[in-house]
Amino acid sequence: MPFTISKPMRFGDCDLTGIAYHPAYLSMLVDVNEAMFASFGVTWKELMFERHLGLPSVKMNIEFKKPAIYGDTLEFNVHVRKIGRASLDLYTVVTVDGEVIWTIEQLIVMTSTKDHKSHPWPDDCRAGLERYLHPELAK
Repeated sequence: MPFTISKPMRFGDCDLTGIAYHPAYLSMLVDVNEAMFASFGVTWKELMFERHLGLPSVKMNIEFKKPAIYGDTLEFNVHVRKIGRASLDLYTVVTVDGEVIWTIEQLIVMTSTKDHKSHPWPDDCRAGLERYLHPELAK
């Protein structure tokens, strides 16, 4: 099963017509990814400040299908397609009332915040991510 979480479309995330300002989606996505890690007991605060590890996105492919509007509730379904040595291939489907409004393919790489080089996934992160693994969605 994917990691699933709902987020409201807030007034501050919209333009003057009440339609979602698309850069706000990326901020929401960061919150969603952070919540996914918290769901298996690993906080980003711990990763960054205690373990000195970061999670930069190195590739994103977004497809917008329909706009969200102020007051909508967006449901994020995050599918882990592949867990590499230091990489994480995610496919997120965002819906409103069951209708897909946007999707994103995202590649994240675990890095050291000290030297900014790739770093293998810690065992607890890998185990947590595996619960959302959907290899059938891999390209």
